[in-house]
Amino acid sequence: MAVMGDHHPSTGVTPWKQSPGYATYKSPYGPKYKIQRNFGGWTVKHFAKLGMTLGAFGGVAGVFAVFFFAEIPKVRNDIMVNVPFIGKHFIKEIPPSDNIPRIRDFGSMFQEGFER
Repeated sequence: MAVMGDHHPSTGVTPWKQSPGYATYKSPYGPKYKIQRNFGGWTVKHFAKLGMTLGAFGGVAGVFAVFFFAEIPKVRNDIMVNVPFIGKHFIKEIPPSDNIPRIRDFGSMFQEGFER
């Protein structure tokens, strides 16, 4: 019977075979190689590529967020008006005809019977 280890008579279980305790052979005539430094399997090249990708997506997300929130008055007045070339597009001036009359004007209008 071909067994991977010795049979233990008290338990009836064959223990796992362990790997040999010697290093593998490295030929002096073969290529000289070194294992790259890594952190959890991630090399410097992987981190650089990941950083470039995340930076690009972050930049696009930031530009999207600025233009998405560009019509909020605080963002428009503090950020968008100061951007060169396109800042003039975000200056919003209310024409005089759209001004809301004051409460005092409504009171006098009702007292005079709409004779304006």
